[in-house]
Amino acid sequence: MNYNKYPTISIILSTYNSVKWLEKVLWSYSNQTYLDFELIIADDGSTKDTSALIENFSSQVPFKVIHLWQEDKGFRKCKILNKAILNSNAEYIIMSDGDCIVRSDFVETHKLKSEKGYFLSGGYFKLSLSISKIITKEDIENQNCFSTKWLLERGLKKNFKINKLNSRGLKQYLLNTVTPTKATWNGHNSSGWKSDIIDINGFNEKMKYGGEDREFGERLLNKGIKSKQIRYSAICLHLDHSRSYINDVDLTNNNNIRKETRNKNIVRTPYGLDRYKI
Repeated sequence: MNYNKYPTISIILSTYNSVKWLEKVLWSYSNQTYLDFELIIADDGSTKDTSALIENFSSQVPFKVIHLWQEDKGFRKCKILNKAILNSNAEYIIMSDGDCIVRSDFVETHKLKSEKGYFLSGGYFKLSLSISKIITKEDIENQNCFSTKWLLERGLKKNFKINKLNSRGLKQYLLNTVTPTKATWNGHNSSGWKSDIIDINGFNEKMKYGGEDREFGERLLNKGIKSKQIRYSAICLHLDHSRSYINDVDLTNNNNIRKETRNKNIVRTPYGLDRYKI
């Protein structure tokens, strides 16, 4: 296929040995209203079945798919994300995860709301494991899985968060404005300018799971970049799964790094992109 060498958007998805979930997520990107993007899959050491899935998918879509893989040596998400940033070809980058199905207007929303001097902060709507399992390709193509009626009929418990799925127009604007949730960089749904990301030297590779995305955003804020809330605008569904890679030692270390970033107003990490000679 003929791809645009310089698309307007680079989308970076992180993944690790989650083929069934990643397949659903990939289907959602082939169903976007805005398609001038490249999709970079930042793979932290998955087995060959993930490669086979991505190869098959890339042959069927009108956009470029790049699969970046590194050897499995434990949780090294920051490292593979930095490699993905360096391999991106667009001026604007959206980041999400391989367990987040995105609504058909997800990319278009990030594009329309992008603004110089800002990064965008979105959220997710968390699904139960039982609902995560039953979502089919057809449900994604016809957007059933984003319907509150469809979800409630399949066991979703109704609460305020369901407003993420049915907010439009003035309601969407008001909820984005009054939400008490801070507009932080959330790895499952955020976007920003590549030039700003390079200026802060990308992700801190000293960090494991737990707050590594937030620390990245805190350095953007330290640089003077403002954050814009799109929690009720750019919608994605988080598929449920276990997290065996969480441990208290890494969480404590990450918290200490975040405290230093805030207290010392750090903008550039010494453990980021320039380790690869930009």
